[in-house]
Amino acid sequence: MKLEAQAVTKRYGAHAALDGAEFATGAEARVIALLGPSGGGKSTLLRVLGCLLVPDAGQVSLDDRTLPHDEDGALVERRGNGFVFQGYNLFPHLTALQNITLPLQEVHGMPETQATQRALELLYRLGLQGHEHKRPSQLSGGQQQRAAIARALAPKPRLLLLDEPTSALDPVMTGEVLDVIRELAEAGQSIILATHEISFARKVADWVVFLAAGKVQESSSAAEFFTKPKTEMARRYLEGLSKYR
Repeated sequence: MKLEAQAVTKRYGAHAALDGAEFATGAEARVIALLGPSGGGKSTLLRVLGCLLVPDAGQVSLDDRTLPHDEDGALVERRGNGFVFQGYNLFPHLTALQNITLPLQEVHGMPETQATQRALELLYRLGLQGHEHKRPSQLSGGQQQRAAIARALAPKPRLLLLDEPTSALDPVMTGEVLDVIRELAEAGQSIILATHEISFARKVADWVVFLAAGKVQESSSAAEFFTKPKTEMARRYLEGLSKYR
């Protein structure tokens, strides 16, 4: 996919979460990693790229098609995307199976039998067989996040957007979720990932967008970014994160 942002600005009161952010990826990018210090704008940019947020100024294009920046157009556009957040966001009163089938039926108009078949297929694929009738409180953190990924994948999204999907997990659970994401990337799923997991991003990303203070400091192929970062800020960031890993 080819992704481009031009002078994208998003403010919350006096604070500019994105301050004229600009970048363009190569057309061959399949997995794009958004990296940078906390508070730099990664999550906000991810939400703008997925049409969860409408920017105050600027525009975004995907494969040379400008994304809608009005609320109604953004609502239609984001139905074609899948989202996974660090807090899982599963409905606590529904089972893992129901968390997947409900959006398929209510949002995408899929018949119940077809929705159930699709949900079970994904739960089994992600190693959750035997857990389909458990509620989130009966699942481990890693299992909850895998259920959230299954829900995001259920409507076969063109883009899967992941916002710090392992930040609330212990190392074992983190490994479980990262294995799933790696397998999805290897299977050809287009992914935009905001993360601090540098070693993982190095393995799966084709392209890196590095943000700080609401601006894109670097945008380059992953191979170039991880071996020859252009800015001193990126070099310090990579050195700091890898120092004790």
